[in-house]
Parts: sequence; structure tokens; C-alpha cells
Amino acid sequence: MKTKIGVLVMSYGTPESLDQVEPYYTHIRRGNPPTAEQLKELKDRYEAIVGGVFPLRANTDNQVAALQDTLNRLNPYAEQEFVCYQGLKHARPFIEDGVEAMAGDGITEAIGIVLAPHYSVMSIGGYIKRAEAKAAEAGIAMKFVRSYHLHPKLIESLAARVSSKLDLFVEAGAEREKVRVLFSAHSLPAKILEMGDPYQDQLLETSKAVAERAGVTSWQFTWQSAGRTAEPWLGPDILDTLRSLSLEQVEDVLVAPVGFVSDHLEVLYDLDIEAKAIAKELDMRLERIDSLNTDPLYMETLSDVIFQLRKE
Repeated sequence: MKTKIGVLVMSYGTPESLDQVEPYYTHIRRGNPPTAEQLKELKDRYEAIVGGVFPLRANTDNQVAALQDTLNRLNPYAEQEFVCYQGLKHARPFIEDGVEAMAGDGITEAIGIVLAPHYSVMSIGGYIKRAEAKAAEAGIAMKFVRSYHLHPKLIESLAARVSSKLDLFVEAGAEREKVRVLFSAHSLPAKILEMGDPYQDQLLETSKAVAERAGVTSWQFTWQSAGRTAEPWLGPDILDTLRSLSLEQVEDVLVAPVGFVSDHLEVLYDLDIEAKAIAKELDMRLERIDSLNTDPLYMETLSDVIFQLRKE
């Protein structure tokens, strides 16, 4: 009988339906419900997305299932079987629920990984802290993948997406080298820079590696989806970057949100709706690379780093 090794696959989470938007954001806001005005704005964003809220949750479910299939297909350990459990930061099943499910299945060894390639103490660090505490309580020995931002298969997959979209610009009559590629990621409070947090540096390293692999010379990094708080967040924001590029007379822009690995609100609304609307106002063509979602190379990236950690 094979030994079961648990894999806690963690992500931010998203509401399953519109009636779950309020409790979801209340959890994000540490128990403080959004105002009626904020709630309406949030629901409007989900409703603006083609298909509404439902595909967002399905994307994560599909990634977890695809990862388990890939792990066991490529499994170098004949005596072991990998079983994936989902753990979300702000929705059920919560991180703690995933660990409890493992314990209930009798699993004593596990690996935790977040569906985000870049480490920050404010993001990945928070996931790990919660999972560590629950695993210790449940008697599960758990190791954690902290980042995988330069894995060759990740870079290959992202570069292929950049190249294929640049080909579309060329087919439409644009000069490839004049298309500005904007690499982006979710902004975080600017105070992380004072903490020596690696988040920004890792994102720039990923962007540089993807640009080199895709043969892109005209690129820059920008931020998106900053929170609305009194403290300053990392910038410039992509909407401001687009306005600056318009002044430079840049007409064609390709956004590569390398900080995101699936289609969710920050991609389908913040980029596909909000950023595209600004670009249209500026008489600028804006396209976005396809998200990784369950791309085989991304699943192999995750599997590789899990296998590597298992060996250590």
C-alpha cells in the first residue's frame, strides 16, 4: 500500500457566488463588513466579468485537480502517492480546513505550496504561517515551497505566451519591437521595501528572464490592483503607466501579468475591463497574455519544486 503524501495547494480564494461576496470581503477586512456602496461596487465588478463569479472559483479547482494528476503521473517515488488538498486564505475551504482534511485522512507528511510564484512576507509568508500553526496542531510534518519565480518551465510558458500575442500585433500591422510589454503584479504596501522583502526583486527577475527568452527589448514593470488604504502602495499603477506611455506616443501595449497564475478578478476586471477602457480612451491597443491556469508546463513547474522539496 502506498504512503500518502499530502499537498496543501493554497491560494487567495474567491466567492463561489454573488451572495458570498459580502462574507468574502468581510473576511478580507478582518471582520469589518464592506459598506453598502462598497458592496455594490464589488458585485458590479463580478457581474461585469463574462460568466460572472463562477469561473473564478472553478479555475482554482481545476488547477488543484490538474496538479494532483501531474504529480502522480511524473511521481519518481513508486512507494508514495500525492494527494492534493485545497486551502484558501479568505474563503472555504480555508487553509486550516485543508490541513484538517489531511489529518482526517491519516496523512502525517505534507508539502505546502501557494499558487503564486513570488515570495513576500505579506503574501506567501501569511499562508505559510497559518498552515504551519494548523499542521503543528494536527501532528502533520509539513514543508513549504516559498517561491519558484525563475523555474525554467515557468519562464518558458510565460515567454511562449508573450511571443504568441506579439505575433498577433505583427499580423495586425504593428512593428514587433515597438510593442511595449508591461509586466505586472498585484501591488503591496510600499513598506515591504524597508523590510528587505524579496517580492519586488523576484518579480523583476521573472520579467527580465521572460523578456530575454521571448526576445523582447521594449518592456517595463508596473503594478496593479492596489488596495484602497491610507498607506502608500507600490507604484506606478498600470493605469498611470498607460497614460505615461500615451505621452510617449506608444500605440501598442501587451500586458503580461506575471504575478498571477490564473484568471480571476484582478485579471478579468482590472486588466480586461478597466485597463482596456483607459487604453481605448488613449487610442491605444492593449492586449493581455493568456493566463497559465492549468497549462502543462505550469503544472510541471509546481510538481518539480514539490519533488525537489520532498528530496530535501
